[in-house]
Amino acid sequence: MRKTCNLAEVAEFFKSNDCFGILTHQFPDGDTLGSAYGLCSMLQQLGKKARVLVNGGRPPKKFAYLEQLAQPQDFNVENYVSVDVADAKLLGELDVYAEQVKLAIDHHNTHKPFAWVYYVNPLASNCENIVELAGELNVTITKDIADALYTGIATDTGCFRYTNTTSKTHTIAAQLMDCGCDAAKINKAMFETVSKNKKALESYVIGNMEYFCDDKIAVAHTTKDILKKFNIPEDEVEGISAIPRTIEGVLIGVTIRQKNDTTYKISVRTNEGIDASAICSQLGGGGHKAAAGCAVDGTLQQAKEAVLAVAKKYIEEQ
Repeated sequence: MRKTCNLAEVAEFFKSNDCFGILTHQFPDGDTLGSAYGLCSMLQQLGKKARVLVNGGRPPKKFAYLEQLAQPQDFNVENYVSVDVADAKLLGELDVYAEQVKLAIDHHNTHKPFAWVYYVNPLASNCENIVELAGELNVTITKDIADALYTGIATDTGCFRYTNTTSKTHTIAAQLMDCGCDAAKINKAMFETVSKNKKALESYVIGNMEYFCDDKIAVAHTTKDILKKFNIPEDEVEGISAIPRTIEGVLIGVTIRQKNDTTYKISVRTNEGIDASAICSQLGGGGHKAAAGCAVDGTLQQAKEAVLAVAKKYIEEQ
């Protein structure tokens, strides 16, 4: 029977067990990776065995430095834990462990319980939850742990620009800076550094964007052929989904990304209080109020028509 728990019970789970495998979600971003590597390093500080499992084996290039923040250990996993995973189907290739996940630590209000026990706090980025867990575990937040957790907080809040940024977010970020995290270096790597090829892809996406409902909806797309044309690996596409929402007057920004021959990943980013998770939930997905996602089977055109039907109805009802 699956049940919810509080942070003190999460801490007791880690204190009472050992040999942890920490699972991240598919298309790993800063919050899932920061949570995983930060937690891994915390557990190792407690003398526990722990390692991070990432889709594809390693983090995307821009997050590669996180691998160095936890010591490699060889052991048989006894306890699988997921971080920042809202649904078992989001585990990607790691879904082979879905039935074995004993604890899930998440922050999505659309979380669909799959772990034996789960802790969900939707009022913070997941790395903020891990910072609070550090207090419950009485571990010292070292520079390495601070770097990992700051990475997740900064990326999940769009460098403290998104609506999920609270006064507590800033307080925790300041705490991590006091613990030695290199905030300026991380922010530059996350938000101010991009390859020439990635910049060319961004220009293409902007130039081929489509607008609907009196320009209140903007739709961008990428396909495998487009990524090949610009020589962009799949793990470097992160960030493209934020572009449509930045256009003046756009309330719903949609990015459609080809996953394989028959499936398209849809990312929805919204402005002015429009609920992105309400839109994506109608297509089998979920997420946060200002940022959510789902997947649609079919062609690019069919994926576009599916999300537009829901988004247009939402605009009309508003």
